[in-house]
Amino acid sequence: MTETNNLFQAAVASAGTLITSFYSHLAPWLVLGLVLVLVDLRYGVLAARVRGEEIRLSRAWRRTINKMIDYLCWVTVAELMSRTFAVSLGAPVVSMTMLFIIYGIEISSCVNNYFEYKGVRKRFNFWKFINRKDIEDVLEEKE
Repeated sequence: MTETNNLFQAAVASAGTLITSFYSHLAPWLVLGLVLVLVDLRYGVLAARVRGEEIRLSRAWRRTINKMIDYLCWVTVAELMSRTFAVSLGAPVVSMTMLFIIYGIEISSCVNNYFEYKGVRKRFNFWKFINRKDIEDVLEEKE
């Protein structure tokens, strides 16, 4: 029985080492995703209260956990793209672009939930933010 336990412990330790080495330099991206998802949860709940919607915490937490898992998947895909294409391109352009777009969408969601909570009748457009220098061009009138 102890041989089986030792074998299992060695397998878990090996898998843990591989996972840790894969994600160790990606920690800032994962922390950024966690922070953005929690901020979006906070302002999403506040915006729902302003709209007069019933807030079901189980649904809010389920959606938040799903988002966290989605971000883990996106960061994993970005790392795999980096290991695949960065070798030929010389820089992780594909993975950085991917993460920039994904986190830009989440930032847009956070800002729009904040605006709705505060009663600001504008929407933040992330795509215009990339192309424009003036912040007034980024904010659109809300219908």
